[in-house]
Amino acid sequence: MRRSWKFLLRPTARQAAALTACLEDHRQLYNAALEHRRTAYAKADVSIRYGDQSADLKHIRSGDPGGQDRWSFSSQQATLRRLDKAFAAFFERVKAGRTPGFPRFKGRSRFGTVTWPKDGDGCRWDSQPEHPAATYVRLQGVGHVRVHRHRPVKGRVKTISVKREGSRWYVILSCDEVPAQSLPATGAAAGIDLGVASLVTTSGGGHLGNPRHLAAIADRLADAQRDLARKQRGSKRRRKAVARVAALHAKVRRQRLDHAHKAALALVRDYDVIVHEALKVANMTRSASGTLDAPGRGVAAKSGLNRSILDAGWGVFLTVLAYKAESAGRELIAVEPRNTSRTCAECGHVAKENRLTQAAFRCTACGHAAHADVNAAINILRTGLALREAAQAA
Repeated sequence: MRRSWKFLLRPTARQAAALTACLEDHRQLYNAALEHRRTAYAKADVSIRYGDQSADLKHIRSGDPGGQDRWSFSSQQATLRRLDKAFAAFFERVKAGRTPGFPRFKGRSRFGTVTWPKDGDGCRWDSQPEHPAATYVRLQGVGHVRVHRHRPVKGRVKTISVKREGSRWYVILSCDEVPAQSLPATGAAAGIDLGVASLVTTSGGGHLGNPRHLAAIADRLADAQRDLARKQRGSKRRRKAVARVAALHAKVRRQRLDHAHKAALALVRDYDVIVHEALKVANMTRSASGTLDAPGRGVAAKSGLNRSILDAGWGVFLTVLAYKAESAGRELIAVEPRNTSRTCAECGHVAKENRLTQAAFRCTACGHAAHADVNAAINILRTGLALREAAQAA
């Protein structure tokens, strides 16, 4: 199986400047390639492909010594492939009738990653093995950069990426042939219901809390955003204010991901079969309908609900749960979420009135009372096991 590993880089001041220059040159290459495609089609009705632009790289590098010539040829090809993938996705959306979203030029804040497609081609992981207490990654044009490797890397390193997040730099390794670490069987199965009050509620009545990381720093974030609003565009103080806001959001993102890992690991250790709802978080968190002149009803409430759902991080949690279950040899089943919270787990009666409040469930047909999330988790488990039996019988 394939797996990614992410580690914090510890560059010197000179290496950080070189990494910034590398990122900027790759951004300019991306924008120039995009302009090339746009101009050729607009002026001559000619479609430029990746192969055409990759062939031009040799001339671009020879014409810019000390600039584009400093960096790995393979990493520049990866940047051109990134643009090609953006165009491929654009045409797929056009064919599917969705909002196309034509590829855009990248500003400094929208281009934060450079990729080397092969270990040993312009980059080298663990480049100084004679230092047993430290790990280094060698990047062409930058040098040997120290890595804070907090856990061992397994498998064969295939690609290496460097990513900037705020003032921090990270190296991301994509590894093939990572051995699966199957956990001993427990013989247990569980349905899980995702919520806002509790991130996860199991069919057995267990609850995993929702720390609400964004809400915890809401006051600090509001102060930082107000301070940002007062700064003049283009000023040095505004750049510092932007960095403060970005740092707060980055901290929340790291906390949310860390909690998702711990919650998913707890479930994977306890259950052989885990059933969850196939939630479409992007659809669930769309803004309430309306216009500026006629904003509609419940806009404020919907905005608050969207914020709570995104703060809980359902999408992040399900992504982490999926790969942890695969690595541990557990079975993960996704079921249709329709009516799982309105169906009585005792008699099967479906009615909107069964759900009294966020936490209370009482069936209007048989009188069964339970915690609403536990009742939903039981329905999810039953649906998932039925799908599993049907698939095994087919």
